[in-house]
Amino acid sequence: MKKNGLLLFIVVSTFAACKKNDTVKPPVIAKVDTLAKAITTSLTLDAATSYVIDGQVFVKNNATLTIPAGITISFVKYDDRTLKSSLIITQGSKLVVNGTADMPVLFTSAAVTKAPGDWGAIVIQGKAPTNVVTGYSAGLTISDDTKFGGTDIHDNSGSINYLRLEYCGGINPDAENEWIVDKVSGLSLEGVGDATSLDHVMVVHSNDDGFQFVGGNVTATHLIGYNNGDDDFDFDLGYQGKLQFLVSYRTELTSTHALRANGFESYNDEIPTSKAPLTRPVASNLTIIGPQGIETSKTNLNMGVYIRKGTRFVVENSIVAEYPQGGLMVCNKTRPILLAAVESFFKYNLVNSDSVSRTFSWDKDYAVIGDPALQAFALNNVNNNTLINAANDLLLKDMYGANGPDLTPTTGSAALTGANFDGADYSVFFTKVAYRGAIGTDNNWAAPSKWAVWK
Repeated sequence: MKKNGLLLFIVVSTFAACKKNDTVKPPVIAKVDTLAKAITTSLTLDAATSYVIDGQVFVKNNATLTIPAGITISFVKYDDRTLKSSLIITQGSKLVVNGTADMPVLFTSAAVTKAPGDWGAIVIQGKAPTNVVTGYSAGLTISDDTKFGGTDIHDNSGSINYLRLEYCGGINPDAENEWIVDKVSGLSLEGVGDATSLDHVMVVHSNDDGFQFVGGNVTATHLIGYNNGDDDFDFDLGYQGKLQFLVSYRTELTSTHALRANGFESYNDEIPTSKAPLTRPVASNLTIIGPQGIETSKTNLNMGVYIRKGTRFVVENSIVAEYPQGGLMVCNKTRPILLAAVESFFKYNLVNSDSVSRTFSWDKDYAVIGDPALQAFALNNVNNNTLINAANDLLLKDMYGANGPDLTPTTGSAALTGANFDGADYSVFFTKVAYRGAIGTDNNWAAPSKWAVWK
Protein backbone atom coordinates (compact mmCIF):
# COMPACT_ATOMS: atom_id res chain seq x y z
CA MET A 1 0.00 0.00 0.00
CA LYS A 2 2.78 2.42 0.88
CA LYS A 3 4.51 1.63 -2.42
CA ASN A 4 1.27 2.12 -4.33
CA GLY A 5 0.54 5.35 -2.48
CA LEU A 6 3.99 6.69 -3.33
CA LEU A 7 3.49 5.80 -6.99
CA LEU A 8 0.14 7.58 -6.99
CA PHE A 9 1.74 10.66 -5.40
CA ILE A 10 4.47 10.75 -8.09
CA VAL A 11 1.94 10.43 -10.93
CA VAL A 12 -0.30 13.16 -9.51
CA SER A 13 2.66 15.43 -8.86
CA THR A 14 4.03 14.91 -12.32
CA PHE A 15 0.64 15.66 -13.89
CA ALA A 16 0.28 18.79 -11.74
CA ALA A 17 3.75 19.94 -12.78
CA CYS A 18 2.85 19.48 -16.45
CA LYS A 19 -0.36 21.43 -15.96
CA LYS A 20 1.50 24.20 -14.19
CA ASN A 21 4.54 24.60 -16.47
CA ASP A 22 3.48 23.42 -19.97
CA THR A 23 1.08 25.39 -22.12
CA VAL A 24 -0.94 23.16 -24.42
CA LYS A 25 -0.97 24.93 -27.79
CA PRO A 26 -4.20 24.86 -29.80
CA PRO A 27 -4.01 23.27 -33.26
CA VAL A 28 -2.85 25.60 -36.02
CA ILE A 29 -5.73 26.36 -38.39
CA ALA A 30 -4.59 27.57 -41.79
CA LYS A 31 -6.00 30.94 -42.76
CA VAL A 32 -8.07 31.08 -45.93
CA ASP A 33 -9.31 34.25 -47.58
CA THR A 34 -11.33 34.93 -50.73
CA LEU A 35 -10.06 37.68 -53.00
CA ALA A 36 -12.41 40.52 -53.86
CA LYS A 37 -13.83 40.59 -57.38
CA ALA A 38 -12.15 43.96 -58.02
CA ILE A 39 -8.71 44.83 -56.66
CA THR A 40 -8.33 48.58 -57.22
CA THR A 41 -5.45 49.44 -54.89
CA SER A 42 -2.11 47.67 -54.63
CA LEU A 43 -2.28 44.55 -52.49
CA THR A 44 0.38 42.20 -51.12
CA LEU A 45 -1.02 38.86 -50.04
CA ASP A 46 -0.27 37.39 -46.61
CA ALA A 47 2.35 34.65 -46.83
CA ALA A 48 0.59 32.73 -44.03
CA THR A 49 -2.77 32.65 -45.83
CA SER A 50 -4.17 30.53 -48.65
CA TYR A 51 -6.48 32.31 -51.06
CA VAL A 52 -9.57 31.49 -53.12
CA ILE A 53 -10.73 33.05 -56.38
CA ASP A 54 -14.46 32.61 -56.89
CA GLY A 55 -15.47 33.82 -60.34
CA GLN A 56 -13.60 36.52 -62.25
CA VAL A 57 -11.22 38.72 -60.26
CA PHE A 58 -9.95 41.92 -61.92
CA VAL A 59 -6.83 43.80 -60.85
CA LYS A 60 -7.46 47.31 -62.16
CA ASN A 61 -6.89 51.04 -61.67
CA ASN A 62 -3.09 50.63 -62.10
CA ALA A 63 -2.94 48.45 -58.97
CA THR A 64 -0.24 45.83 -58.32
CA LEU A 65 -1.10 42.40 -56.92
CA THR A 66 1.98 40.93 -55.22
CA ILE A 67 2.05 37.23 -54.31
CA PRO A 68 4.80 36.08 -51.90
CA ALA A 69 6.59 32.75 -52.17
CA GLY A 70 4.77 29.59 -51.16
CA ILE A 71 1.19 30.82 -51.50
CA THR A 72 -1.55 28.63 -53.02
CA ILE A 73 -4.49 30.25 -54.78
CA SER A 74 -7.40 27.93 -55.51
CA PHE A 75 -9.99 28.66 -58.20
CA VAL A 76 -13.60 27.64 -57.60
CA LYS A 77 -14.93 25.27 -60.25
CA TYR A 78 -17.95 26.20 -62.36
CA ASP A 79 -19.28 24.04 -65.19
CA ASP A 80 -20.61 27.04 -67.15
CA ARG A 81 -17.75 28.25 -69.38
CA THR A 82 -18.87 31.88 -69.03
CA LEU A 83 -18.47 31.66 -65.25
CA LYS A 84 -15.06 30.01 -65.07
CA SER A 85 -12.95 31.49 -62.28
CA SER A 86 -10.05 33.55 -63.64
CA LEU A 87 -7.59 36.26 -62.64
CA ILE A 88 -7.42 39.21 -65.03
CA ILE A 89 -4.69 41.86 -64.82
CA THR A 90 -6.00 44.89 -66.70
CA GLN A 91 -3.96 47.41 -68.70
CA GLY A 92 -1.72 49.49 -66.46
CA SER A 93 -1.94 47.06 -63.55
CA LYS A 94 0.69 44.50 -62.58
CA LEU A 95 1.04 40.96 -61.30
CA VAL A 96 4.16 40.24 -59.25
CA VAL A 97 4.74 36.59 -58.33
CA ASN A 98 7.73 36.12 -56.03
CA GLY A 99 7.97 32.32 -55.95
CA THR A 100 11.23 30.49 -55.40
CA ALA A 101 12.49 27.04 -56.34
CA ASP A 102 11.72 25.72 -52.85
CA MET A 103 8.57 27.79 -52.33
CA PRO A 104 6.79 28.22 -55.67
CA VAL A 105 3.42 29.90 -56.02
CA LEU A 106 0.62 27.53 -57.04
CA PHE A 107 -2.58 28.34 -58.93
CA THR A 108 -4.84 25.29 -58.85
CA SER A 109 -8.43 24.04 -58.79
CA ALA A 110 -10.44 24.28 -55.58
CA ALA A 111 -12.32 21.07 -56.48
CA VAL A 112 -11.76 18.02 -54.31
CA THR A 113 -11.25 15.92 -57.41
CA LYS A 114 -9.33 18.15 -59.76
CA ALA A 115 -9.62 17.92 -63.55
CA PRO A 116 -8.48 19.83 -66.63
CA GLY A 117 -10.76 22.79 -67.32
CA ASP A 118 -11.93 23.33 -63.73
CA TRP A 119 -11.06 27.02 -64.06
CA GLY A 120 -10.19 29.49 -66.78
CA ALA A 121 -6.96 31.43 -67.07
CA ILE A 122 -4.53 33.98 -65.78
CA VAL A 123 -4.93 36.86 -68.24
CA ILE A 124 -2.43 39.72 -68.38
CA GLN A 125 -3.40 42.64 -70.63
CA GLY A 126 -0.70 45.10 -71.64
CA LYS A 127 -0.21 48.15 -73.86
CA ALA A 128 2.31 46.76 -76.34
CA PRO A 129 1.50 46.57 -80.09
CA THR A 130 -0.76 43.96 -81.69
CA ASN A 131 -1.93 43.71 -85.29
CA VAL A 132 -5.53 44.46 -84.28
CA VAL A 133 -4.48 47.72 -82.52
CA THR A 134 -6.88 47.21 -79.62
CA GLY A 135 -8.08 43.70 -78.90
CA TYR A 136 -10.37 42.17 -76.31
CA SER A 137 -9.60 38.96 -74.46
CA ALA A 138 -11.44 36.18 -76.28
CA GLY A 139 -13.94 34.40 -74.06
CA LEU A 140 -14.37 37.31 -71.64
CA THR A 141 -17.08 39.98 -71.80
CA ILE A 142 -15.97 42.95 -73.90
CA SER A 143 -15.28 45.98 -71.71
CA ASP A 144 -12.49 48.37 -70.74
CA ASP A 145 -11.40 45.66 -68.30
CA THR A 146 -10.76 43.11 -71.05
CA LYS A 147 -8.95 45.17 -73.68
CA PHE A 148 -5.29 44.94 -74.62
CA GLY A 149 -2.82 46.45 -77.07
CA GLY A 150 -1.27 49.84 -77.72
CA THR A 151 2.05 51.39 -78.74
CA ASP A 152 4.37 50.85 -75.76
CA ILE A 153 6.82 48.04 -76.52
CA HIS A 154 8.39 48.53 -73.09
CA ASP A 155 5.11 48.26 -71.20
CA ASN A 156 5.53 46.65 -67.77
CA SER A 157 2.83 44.27 -66.51
CA GLY A 158 4.93 42.94 -63.62
CA SER A 159 7.14 39.91 -63.04
CA ILE A 160 6.53 36.20 -62.51
CA ASN A 161 9.03 33.80 -60.97
CA TYR A 162 8.47 30.15 -60.02
CA LEU A 163 4.76 29.76 -60.67
CA ARG A 164 2.79 26.59 -61.50
CA LEU A 165 -0.73 26.55 -62.95
CA GLU A 166 -2.84 23.38 -62.78
CA TYR A 167 -6.22 22.26 -64.23
CA CYS A 168 -7.10 25.49 -66.05
CA GLY A 169 -8.21 26.02 -69.68
CA GLY A 170 -11.95 25.63 -69.17
CA ILE A 171 -13.27 28.49 -71.31
CA ASN A 172 -12.74 27.08 -74.81
CA PRO A 173 -15.48 24.73 -76.04
CA ASP A 174 -14.78 21.23 -77.31
CA ALA A 175 -13.86 20.99 -81.00
CA GLU A 176 -13.25 24.73 -81.03
CA ASN A 177 -12.84 26.61 -84.30
CA GLU A 178 -9.09 26.45 -84.86
CA TRP A 179 -9.22 29.15 -87.55
CA ILE A 180 -9.84 31.96 -85.07
CA VAL A 181 -7.87 33.17 -82.05
CA ASP A 182 -8.32 30.85 -79.08
CA LYS A 183 -10.23 31.94 -76.04
CA VAL A 184 -8.05 32.67 -73.03
CA SER A 185 -6.40 29.64 -71.46
CA GLY A 186 -3.52 28.85 -69.13
CA LEU A 187 -1.25 31.88 -68.89
CA SER A 188 -2.55 34.35 -71.48
CA LEU A 189 -0.20 37.24 -72.25
CA GLU A 190 -2.02 39.78 -74.39
CA GLY A 191 -0.24 42.87 -75.66
CA VAL A 192 2.37 42.45 -72.91
CA GLY A 193 5.56 44.49 -73.26
CA ASP A 194 9.20 43.54 -72.81
CA ALA A 195 9.62 45.31 -69.45
CA THR A 196 7.57 42.42 -68.05
CA SER A 197 9.64 39.41 -66.94
CA LEU A 198 8.73 35.72 -66.91
CA ASP A 199 11.00 33.00 -65.58
CA HIS A 200 10.23 29.47 -64.38
CA VAL A 201 6.53 29.08 -65.13
CA MET A 202 4.87 25.67 -65.59
CA VAL A 203 1.36 24.99 -66.92
CA VAL A 204 0.07 21.49 -66.16
CA HIS A 205 -3.12 19.71 -67.28
CA SER A 206 -4.77 22.68 -68.95
CA ASN A 207 -7.79 21.55 -70.92
CA ASP A 208 -6.68 23.84 -73.73
CA ASP A 209 -3.51 25.88 -74.42
CA GLY A 210 -0.75 26.16 -71.86
CA PHE A 211 0.83 29.52 -72.78
CA GLN A 212 -0.74 32.09 -75.09
CA PHE A 213 1.27 35.00 -76.49
CA VAL A 214 -1.22 37.33 -78.18
CA GLY A 215 0.52 40.34 -79.66
CA GLY A 216 3.10 42.18 -77.59
CA ASN A 217 6.77 41.39 -77.26
CA VAL A 218 7.24 39.99 -73.76
CA THR A 219 10.35 37.83 -73.34
CA ALA A 220 10.51 34.66 -71.24
CA THR A 221 12.80 31.86 -70.10
CA HIS A 222 12.39 28.44 -68.44
CA LEU A 223 8.79 27.63 -69.31
CA ILE A 224 7.21 24.16 -69.21
CA GLY A 225 3.95 22.99 -70.79
CA TYR A 226 3.03 19.50 -69.55
CA ASN A 227 0.12 17.30 -70.70
CA ASN A 228 -2.04 20.17 -71.88
CA GLY A 229 -5.06 19.54 -74.06
CA ASP A 230 -4.17 21.83 -76.97
CA ASP A 231 -1.03 23.78 -77.91
CA ASP A 232 1.61 24.16 -75.23
CA PHE A 233 2.91 27.42 -76.74
CA ASP A 234 0.55 29.44 -78.93
CA PHE A 235 1.38 32.72 -80.75
CA ASP A 236 -1.11 35.11 -82.34
CA LEU A 237 -1.89 38.66 -83.54
CA GLY A 238 1.60 40.06 -83.95
CA TYR A 239 3.65 38.64 -81.07
CA GLN A 240 7.32 39.51 -81.60
CA GLY A 241 9.14 38.51 -78.42
CA LYS A 242 12.15 36.34 -77.64
CA LEU A 243 12.06 33.01 -75.80
CA GLN A 244 14.72 30.60 -74.52
CA PHE A 245 14.74 27.31 -72.61
CA LEU A 246 11.20 26.00 -73.18
CA VAL A 247 9.93 22.45 -72.63
CA SER A 248 6.76 21.12 -74.26
CA TYR A 249 6.17 17.61 -72.99
CA ARG A 250 3.37 15.08 -73.23
CA THR A 251 2.87 11.54 -72.10
CA GLU A 252 -0.72 11.84 -73.28
CA LEU A 253 -3.38 14.39 -74.09
CA THR A 254 -5.36 15.38 -71.02
CA SER A 255 -8.46 15.72 -73.20
CA THR A 256 -9.59 15.17 -76.77
CA HIS A 257 -11.41 18.49 -76.91
CA ALA A 258 -8.92 20.10 -79.34
CA LEU A 259 -8.99 19.25 -83.02
CA ARG A 260 -5.20 19.31 -83.34
CA ALA A 261 -2.77 19.76 -80.47
CA ASN A 262 0.74 21.03 -81.22
CA GLY A 263 3.82 21.70 -79.16
CA PHE A 264 4.50 25.11 -80.69
CA GLU A 265 1.96 26.85 -82.94
CA SER A 266 2.26 30.27 -84.54
CA TYR A 267 -0.52 32.18 -86.32
CA ASN A 268 -0.80 35.73 -87.62
CA ASP A 269 -4.50 36.44 -87.85
CA GLU A 270 -7.73 34.87 -89.01
CA ILE A 271 -7.80 36.14 -92.59
CA PRO A 272 -4.67 35.98 -92.85
CA THR A 273 -3.43 39.45 -93.78
CA SER A 274 -0.11 41.26 -93.76
CA LYS A 275 -1.16 43.68 -91.03
CA ALA A 276 1.79 44.77 -88.91
CA PRO A 277 3.22 43.77 -86.61
CA LEU A 278 3.43 40.29 -88.08
CA THR A 279 3.61 37.43 -85.61
CA ARG A 280 7.28 36.49 -85.35
CA PRO A 281 8.42 34.62 -82.25
CA VAL A 282 12.19 34.21 -81.98
CA ALA A 283 12.99 31.09 -79.96
CA SER A 284 16.04 29.07 -79.05
CA ASN A 285 16.65 25.94 -76.99
CA LEU A 286 13.23 24.33 -77.12
CA THR A 287 12.67 20.67 -76.24
CA ILE A 288 9.36 19.48 -77.69
CA ILE A 289 8.48 15.85 -76.92
CA GLY A 290 5.26 14.03 -77.80
CA PRO A 291 3.98 10.79 -76.24
CA GLN A 292 5.99 7.63 -76.67
CA GLY A 293 4.58 5.02 -79.01
CA ILE A 294 3.25 4.49 -82.48
CA GLU A 295 1.30 7.10 -84.35
CA THR A 296 -2.10 5.42 -84.08
CA SER A 297 -2.10 5.86 -80.28
CA LYS A 298 -1.84 9.64 -80.51
CA THR A 299 -5.38 10.76 -81.27
CA ASN A 300 -5.81 14.54 -81.73
CA LEU A 301 -2.06 15.18 -81.67
CA ASN A 302 -0.51 16.89 -84.62
CA MET A 303 2.83 18.65 -84.95
CA GLY A 304 5.85 19.51 -82.87
CA VAL A 305 6.08 22.92 -84.58
CA TYR A 306 3.19 24.20 -86.73
CA ILE A 307 3.64 27.53 -88.55
CA ARG A 308 0.50 28.84 -90.24
CA LYS A 309 -1.65 31.70 -91.53
CA GLY A 310 1.00 34.17 -92.59
CA THR A 311 3.18 34.06 -89.51
CA ARG A 312 6.94 34.56 -89.53
CA PHE A 313 9.12 32.70 -87.06
CA VAL A 314 12.64 31.83 -85.94
CA VAL A 315 13.30 28.50 -84.19
CA GLU A 316 16.90 27.41 -83.71
CA ASN A 317 19.04 25.15 -81.51
CA SER A 318 16.09 22.96 -80.54
CA ILE A 319 14.85 19.37 -80.29
CA VAL A 320 11.51 18.15 -81.67
CA ALA A 321 10.45 14.50 -81.36
CA GLU A 322 7.60 11.94 -81.23
CA TYR A 323 4.77 13.81 -82.97
CA PRO A 324 2.66 11.88 -85.50
CA GLN A 325 2.25 14.49 -88.26
CA GLY A 326 5.84 15.68 -88.18
CA GLY A 327 8.46 17.83 -86.51
CA LEU A 328 7.82 20.96 -88.58
CA MET A 329 4.72 21.74 -90.63
CA VAL A 330 4.05 24.82 -92.75
CA CYS A 331 1.00 25.90 -94.72
CA ASN A 332 0.41 27.55 -98.11
CA LYS A 333 0.92 31.00 -96.58
CA THR A 334 4.07 30.23 -94.58
CA ARG A 335 5.95 27.76 -96.79
CA PRO A 336 7.06 30.37 -99.39
CA ILE A 337 8.24 32.72 -96.64
CA LEU A 338 10.40 30.02 -95.03
CA LEU A 339 11.85 28.84 -98.34
CA ALA A 340 12.76 32.46 -99.18
CA ALA A 341 14.93 32.48 -96.02
CA VAL A 342 14.43 36.19 -95.38
CA GLU A 343 11.98 36.60 -92.49
CA SER A 344 11.57 33.03 -91.22
CA PHE A 345 14.31 30.62 -90.15
CA PHE A 346 14.42 27.03 -88.89
CA LYS A 347 18.07 26.14 -88.24
CA TYR A 348 20.42 23.94 -86.19
CA ASN A 349 17.57 21.77 -84.88
CA LEU A 350 17.32 18.01 -84.23
CA VAL A 351 14.02 16.86 -85.71
CA ASN A 352 12.14 13.57 -85.35
CA SER A 353 8.64 12.34 -86.17
CA ASP A 354 6.70 9.10 -85.84
CA SER A 355 6.63 9.08 -89.65
CA VAL A 356 10.07 9.77 -91.12
CA SER A 357 8.52 10.79 -94.45
CA ARG A 358 6.46 13.48 -92.69
CA THR A 359 9.22 14.87 -90.45
CA PHE A 360 9.03 18.02 -92.60
CA SER A 361 5.43 18.50 -93.70
CA TRP A 362 3.17 20.76 -95.70
CA ASP A 363 -0.43 21.37 -94.67
CA LYS A 364 -1.40 21.73 -98.32
CA ASP A 365 -5.07 22.57 -98.86
CA TYR A 366 -5.97 20.91 -95.53
CA ALA A 367 -4.13 17.68 -96.32
CA VAL A 368 -0.89 16.89 -94.48
CA ILE A 369 1.78 15.62 -96.86
CA GLY A 370 5.45 14.90 -96.48
CA ASP A 371 7.38 17.67 -98.19
CA PRO A 372 10.64 16.53 -99.83
CA ALA A 373 11.49 20.06 -100.98
CA LEU A 374 11.07 21.43 -97.47
CA GLN A 375 13.13 18.55 -96.07
CA ALA A 376 15.96 19.18 -98.52
CA PHE A 377 15.89 22.86 -97.62
CA ALA A 378 15.93 22.12 -93.87
CA LEU A 379 18.82 19.68 -94.13
CA ASN A 380 21.06 21.75 -96.41
CA ASN A 381 24.41 23.10 -95.23
CA VAL A 382 22.96 26.56 -94.57
CA ASN A 383 20.15 25.51 -92.23
CA ASN A 384 21.97 22.53 -90.72
CA ASN A 385 18.98 20.75 -89.22
CA THR A 386 19.41 17.03 -88.53
CA LEU A 387 16.75 14.41 -89.21
CA ILE A 388 16.59 11.93 -86.31
CA ASN A 389 15.11 8.63 -87.47
CA ALA A 390 14.23 7.31 -83.99
CA ALA A 391 13.65 9.33 -80.82
CA ASN A 392 15.99 7.07 -78.86
CA ASP A 393 18.80 8.24 -81.13
CA LEU A 394 18.64 11.62 -79.37
CA LEU A 395 20.31 9.91 -76.39
CA LEU A 396 18.47 11.89 -73.76
CA LYS A 397 18.93 10.48 -70.26
CA ASP A 398 15.37 9.35 -69.49
CA MET A 399 12.83 10.76 -71.92
CA TYR A 400 9.86 8.99 -70.34
CA GLY A 401 10.86 8.51 -66.70
CA ALA A 402 8.16 7.24 -64.35
CA ASN A 403 8.65 10.21 -62.02
CA GLY A 404 9.15 12.75 -64.77
CA PRO A 405 11.52 13.13 -67.69
CA ASP A 406 15.23 13.72 -67.53
CA LEU A 407 15.95 15.47 -70.82
CA THR A 408 19.69 15.83 -70.21
CA PRO A 409 21.77 14.79 -73.25
CA THR A 410 24.14 11.92 -72.54
CA THR A 411 27.51 10.94 -73.99
CA GLY A 412 27.35 10.77 -77.77
CA SER A 413 24.15 12.82 -78.09
CA ALA A 414 24.03 15.24 -81.00
CA ALA A 415 22.33 17.67 -78.61
CA LEU A 416 25.54 18.25 -76.64
CA THR A 417 26.91 20.55 -79.33
CA GLY A 418 25.86 22.34 -82.50
CA ALA A 419 24.04 25.41 -81.18
CA ASN A 420 24.61 28.59 -83.15
CA PHE A 421 23.66 32.13 -82.13
CA ASP A 422 24.86 34.05 -85.16
CA GLY A 423 22.67 36.75 -86.62
CA ALA A 424 20.80 39.84 -85.49
CA ASP A 425 17.90 37.89 -83.97
CA TYR A 426 20.23 36.44 -81.33
CA SER A 427 22.43 39.47 -80.66
CA VAL A 428 20.66 40.37 -77.40
CA PHE A 429 18.69 38.61 -74.64
CA PHE A 430 19.83 35.04 -75.34
CA THR A 431 22.27 33.05 -73.21
CA LYS A 432 24.72 31.53 -75.68
CA VAL A 433 25.18 27.85 -74.87
CA ALA A 434 26.81 25.00 -76.78
CA TYR A 435 23.93 22.53 -76.45
CA ARG A 436 20.69 22.16 -78.36
CA GLY A 437 17.39 21.72 -76.57
CA ALA A 438 16.23 23.20 -73.27
CA ILE A 439 18.50 21.21 -70.95
CA GLY A 440 22.29 21.09 -70.74
CA THR A 441 24.52 18.81 -68.71
CA ASP A 442 25.20 21.13 -65.78
CA ASN A 443 21.74 22.41 -64.81
CA ASN A 444 18.63 20.29 -65.23
CA TRP A 445 16.27 23.12 -64.30
CA ALA A 446 13.22 21.01 -65.30
CA ALA A 447 14.06 18.11 -62.95
CA PRO A 448 11.26 17.01 -60.56
CA SER A 449 11.14 19.54 -57.75
CA LYS A 450 8.72 21.52 -55.62
CA TRP A 451 8.14 23.75 -58.62
CA ALA A 452 8.37 21.28 -61.56
CA VAL A 453 5.83 18.63 -60.55
CA TRP A 454 5.46 15.84 -63.12
CA LYS A 455 2.27 14.08 -62.07
